[in-house]
Amino acid sequence: MPGFARTATVAARLDVVEQSPSTNAQLRELAADAPHLTVLLTDSQTAGRGRLDRSWVTPPGSALAISVLLRDLPADPAARGWIPLVAGLAMADAVAAQLPAHEVGVKWPNDVLVDGRKICGILAEATSDAVIVGSGINTAMTVAELPVPTATSFAALGQAADRDGLVADYIAGLDVWMVALAAGDAERVRDAVAARCLTIGQQVRVELPGDGELRGVATGLDADGRLLVGADGASHAVSAGDVVHVRAV
Repeated sequence: MPGFARTATVAARLDVVEQSPSTNAQLRELAADAPHLTVLLTDSQTAGRGRLDRSWVTPPGSALAISVLLRDLPADPAARGWIPLVAGLAMADAVAAQLPAHEVGVKWPNDVLVDGRKICGILAEATSDAVIVGSGINTAMTVAELPVPTATSFAALGQAADRDGLVADYIAGLDVWMVALAAGDAERVRDAVAARCLTIGQQVRVELPGDGELRGVATGLDADGRLLVGADGASHAVSAGDVVHVRAV
């Protein structure tokens, strides 16, 4: 799977494989000897996993599975909760650069949407001394191949993705925001994430761990990146949950 020359200039190490059961799992196996910003990618993932243990399998050539090893982490463990959010921000910026005529943003915490439909999902997993951020971006997937009606792809939008440019922009953006996190620039990070977050201002339904549910208006992000939802006269900070946009307010 050639064609990632630009990505090779921004990644500390780039491994492009023809097929992988799971790029996150494969990168975890290589992590002991891999430097910060090691990137493993494929366009054929056969046993990937998304949030809430959902499977992520795509027809070969229709999507990119990208995993990035992050070693230069914020010293404050609480700040590491921002890592999935800045990954979503970096990917949204990379997608928006190629789709300037479309609305591109992030559904909290890190699903990238184009015109309200999901084009990319992100999953961050911690190791003993690093974080692996995996993302799946729908590139050449046809309308018939999309897994759900709420998904989209570059091809479904009538666009041919510049795959090398997309990945290179994503890695470069992720690096910028990881440096900001490590420097303790929390306010800048929060402002940037909030500016790309389509969930803020929406009426939402949050499916909480343990079968709970919260309905209200998403009003912003707190200092730890949690989603603030106004409901029942109070502000609730949501750290984990499946968010559904009900309607704009």
